[in-house]
Amino acid sequence: MSDIVVFANTAITIVGVVVLILKAKVTPAIALVLGALYLGLVSGLGPERTLTSITTGFGDLMAEVGLLIAFGVLLGSLMTSLGAIEKLVAVLVRTFGPRALPYTFSGTIGTVLQSIFADVLLVITAPLASRLSRQIGPYGVARMCAAMALGIEVGLVFVLPGVGAVALAGVMNLSFGTMFVFGTVTALFTIVTTLALFTALAKRGLWKPALDETDETPVAAMDDDTKDTEDTAAKEISEAAAERERTFPPLWLSMAPLALALLLIAFGAIAEMVGFSSPVVDLLGNPVVALLIGLIGAFVVARRTLPAERSAGAVKRGFQESGQILILTGVGGSLAQTVKDVGLGELLKGYFSTSTFLPLLLVWLVAAVLHIAIGSVVLASITAAGVLGPVMPLLGIDPVFVALAAGAGSLFVIHATSNTFWLLQTLLPQTTRGALKSVTLTVSCASVIAMIPIQLMALVF
Repeated sequence: MSDIVVFANTAITIVGVVVLILKAKVTPAIALVLGALYLGLVSGLGPERTLTSITTGFGDLMAEVGLLIAFGVLLGSLMTSLGAIEKLVAVLVRTFGPRALPYTFSGTIGTVLQSIFADVLLVITAPLASRLSRQIGPYGVARMCAAMALGIEVGLVFVLPGVGAVALAGVMNLSFGTMFVFGTVTALFTIVTTLALFTALAKRGLWKPALDETDETPVAAMDDDTKDTEDTAAKEISEAAAERERTFPPLWLSMAPLALALLLIAFGAIAEMVGFSSPVVDLLGNPVVALLIGLIGAFVVARRTLPAERSAGAVKRGFQESGQILILTGVGGSLAQTVKDVGLGELLKGYFSTSTFLPLLLVWLVAAVLHIAIGSVVLASITAAGVLGPVMPLLGIDPVFVALAAGAGSLFVIHATSNTFWLLQTLLPQTTRGALKSVTLTVSCASVIAMIPIQLMALVF
């Protein structure tokens, strides 16, 4: 079969999946399976090998990431039931001050809190961000809206155990420790740099409170009045935390299971990178075991400090939330395996040089186009990684940078087809016009900015 036919069939598969989701309203999981089935049959694999590719891809990926996703979502659900987030924000304000809150808030959401399912995390943290946005100085609403969008979306695709990052690591058959280290570095650089850029643009006329906020907010210089609002913000947060302290366990106890899990993952990643290995380190540093330890700890804390029905309800919600993620991730693996089996990687090898720039840019571009069409960050990223991932090792590119490039591209142009866009618009004090700036424009800038550390690390490592 000629190269052109294979390329054309792959392109038709991607377009067909998009059309099925957008026009025929077929659920993404079914659309991806149909796409894999079409590609295998028209590319000469035959019925038996095509079905083998689909089932093997699904099974192998679930074996790799299934428990990690389930444990991460369950841990996040229990953390939510323990009321840890509001108290964590209070600590951030007391430690760094209200003026730095957008950076600390976004960085925390994008890293530490990624075990919590994205929509749940958004619903929980948005009221806090909304209340604080008018009390942290000039352009507080703009900064907190952008901080929320960046923390939710950037963390989702770059930082373990965010479901997007987990899915990408599974599709690319990556070491979770490697993904954890490089993804965290990319996320923090992207969040801080993009938020600083957005703040500068907002102060230079990009953000117009009368049009971009639901209620007009006076913009004043940093004078005594602004200082008073900062003091008021810190006081209100402390009072709210004190109220929750009376009904929930203390912050250190609520956060201890998650902190322990993240420390074990980080320790395992560092040990792997420096070449240190032992049975105990390999066991405890494994992300699945680390999250299981954290999950058991969170369950014990919840059972001892909360009513039994509340802790049981948190576990039930976690199982419900993880189901759809597991299925979508698994069928993404089916498509990836089919693409690999039809030999697309070998064909594309001859069309690129050993330079890392253009291949990673292609991965970014495919993910960006898919996201604009479909509106799903996770689906766009794992589809792009699944289609192009098998090619990149042949070019000498580490798969971790392919995963990160796919994640970066999937952030481009979050718009009206995204459920997250409307949640951010309705739960925060911004109009649709404002959301187009704080969400669509800002996260699109993050999509581009993220490629800077990704390309640099790809050249060095």
